[in-house]
Amino acid sequence: MTAARRTAQQYDPLGAMGSRPFAVVIGAAGTAWALLVSVFDRDVVGSPGLSALTVLLVATSAAVVIAASSPFRAPFTRGAFVAHVALLAVASATSVAAQWGPDRNALNDFMCLVTATGMVMAAPYRPWPDLAIGGAVLAAVDALAWGVGAATFPEQVPVAVAAFLAAAPTLVLTGASAVFAATFSGLAERVQIRAGSYSVERAEQDGIAASVQRDRSTVLADEVAPFFAELRTRDAITDADRARARAIADGIRRGMVADADRTWFEYAVRQEGGGRSVVDDPDGLLATLDVDQRTVVRTFLRAALRAPAVDPAGLVARARPTPDDRVEVSIEIVVADSDVGIHRTFDPYLAVLRVTFPDLDVALRPSALALRFSYDQH
Repeated sequence: MTAARRTAQQYDPLGAMGSRPFAVVIGAAGTAWALLVSVFDRDVVGSPGLSALTVLLVATSAAVVIAASSPFRAPFTRGAFVAHVALLAVASATSVAAQWGPDRNALNDFMCLVTATGMVMAAPYRPWPDLAIGGAVLAAVDALAWGVGAATFPEQVPVAVAAFLAAAPTLVLTGASAVFAATFSGLAERVQIRAGSYSVERAEQDGIAASVQRDRSTVLADEVAPFFAELRTRDAITDADRARARAIADGIRRGMVADADRTWFEYAVRQEGGGRSVVDDPDGLLATLDVDQRTVVRTFLRAALRAPAVDPAGLVARARPTPDDRVEVSIEIVVADSDVGIHRTFDPYLAVLRVTFPDLDVALRPSALALRFSYDQH
């Protein structure tokens, strides 16, 4: 996926999760303003029914963004964005129809700014081409609706100027939103390219090599060195010495074979969980995760196994192939905490996992957390 198609939420899911309250505030404020203006600041009596419909459409568009921007529904889909834009476009038309008559007070034309702030709400969640198209559509609807009203009920302002003033807020904030999305994606893409000079995959390999070296040093210090020290004090080598030497050699050989077969995932679990966790991956499928996926999974494992409420012996991870050439991974964790505590501990990591693995399924049971996701083999 190119930088033009990726979003700020996909590059920085935690940042997008942190900015979500801002979208909630904008949506709530727009709905409240639409309601207050419709009730207390009308130019003409108009149609109360259409005014109520306008407020309902604005509230629904805000609810769409708030729901779709949830980190557990990530990424924010194009369908949700289209629904958001369509609802605002219809609301813009109904707001003019609801107060059909001379527009004597521009301050109560709330939909001009609601459509503009609606694009700001979606800025972290959609790529800049979508934002530009959606904003252009809303600006055109605003210009047409207020232009028709100005032509039907002429005032001192020319029709073209009235149409431009209605579209201007949406055009300005759409431009700002699109620039933000494009700039953020471009910078994030360049950062990823530079970070690739020393990839996480290389760092993992170095970590595995260091782990193997530590294991070898432990075997040499605990078994080989004391054995040779004993032999130096003896005049002759016995059959028992030969049997012990063979046992030590067999143990080293078995360890080398196990190290050769062990995946980065098993090393990560072993390093963080002290070897008490269970990894059921007989075909070594977890080695096929790409660098980005591996980084996310490794971070989650580290956080889970270091959490005070988690017993490493209660972590079980399984990987199995699927008929459509994908790998299905399940991770079960025993957590000695309440549901609220589990959410507090793992929500940020689950948000990142959701963006990386869109089919992530999270099951929260009493004192347990179960994850299931899949990915294409690389």
